[in-house]
Amino acid sequence: MKKGLVVALMLCGVVVTGDSASAYLKLGARVGGATITLRWQDMPVRYFVSNRSGGGVTGAQLEQAVARAFANWDAVTTAEISTQFAGVTSAGPALNDGISTIGFVDRPDQDRVLGATNFLLDDLTGEIVESDVYLNSFFPWSVSADGTAGRFDVESIALHELGHLLGLGHSALGETEVRAGGRRVLGAEAVMFPIAFSSGSIEGRTLRTDDIAGVSDIYPNAEYRSDRGSISGTVTKSGQGVLGAHVTAFNTRTGTLVAGFTLSQDGRFVIGGLEQGTYAIRVEPLDDGDLESFFDPSLNIDANFRVKFHDRLVVVPRGGGMPNINLQVVSK
Repeated sequence: MKKGLVVALMLCGVVVTGDSASAYLKLGARVGGATITLRWQDMPVRYFVSNRSGGGVTGAQLEQAVARAFANWDAVTTAEISTQFAGVTSAGPALNDGISTIGFVDRPDQDRVLGATNFLLDDLTGEIVESDVYLNSFFPWSVSADGTAGRFDVESIALHELGHLLGLGHSALGETEVRAGGRRVLGAEAVMFPIAFSSGSIEGRTLRTDDIAGVSDIYPNAEYRSDRGSISGTVTKSGQGVLGAHVTAFNTRTGTLVAGFTLSQDGRFVIGGLEQGTYAIRVEPLDDGDLESFFDPSLNIDANFRVKFHDRLVVVPRGGGMPNINLQVVSK
């Protein structure tokens, strides 16, 4: 990441990808020639917290902030997720030690990286065996209920990184502006937006609709399958599919946003996890950030087109789908 102060994703042998079932970015691993979506097969996910202090925060304070962040994910009513605090360790986050650990690590060389998530996978199945999260103690941190000026909020950054730990990639539901030294977040409608709010902010402590839809797609429960609907279709330009187009669904009653990407060469997308209601559909190029924050650099992502709204509102029924939405875009 070269622009902005980001919540980075460090993936050992893992690619950011999506499957044909949904437009959410999930984390995937190439296993036996196929790309497998990363997920935990067994619940609860057990984790340890390092007792090492960092950035002005003690190990005990980190433990409490991480517990609050995990509780946010556990509380998603449309997903089968459960986590369990397994204890305190004197060790730092380190792959291949048999435990998933969250802790501080001093990385002054990563002066734009607030936190990172690493994985150890079963190379036959792609199942997550271990995942470690570190927060960079090079930065000043805070666990204050109201935030602390000049310090980054532990709970906010932990919530983002734990989304990665569960298998989520990045969301593009956010707006930034370019300033000296990088980008500043003007607003975000997803915890999984890759660029962090400025120091002192606690705006990243609450999961948004897009985060909930994405994690529910990985770990769907009966409520998700029966009650939530979807919108599907294609994005095309000059008769050809557009890869990596950002498609958003705006609920006209609640004002909430759920979004995803076209994840195949023919421009197909499916946005699930939608409450029954009426939606405005918009497609835009991924041009407000670094492409590598979202996709494998080897993919030929097309960001050369103009923003387009679907010409009519779309009604999503309870537990049903609205298919065949075609968005035809033109070059800038």
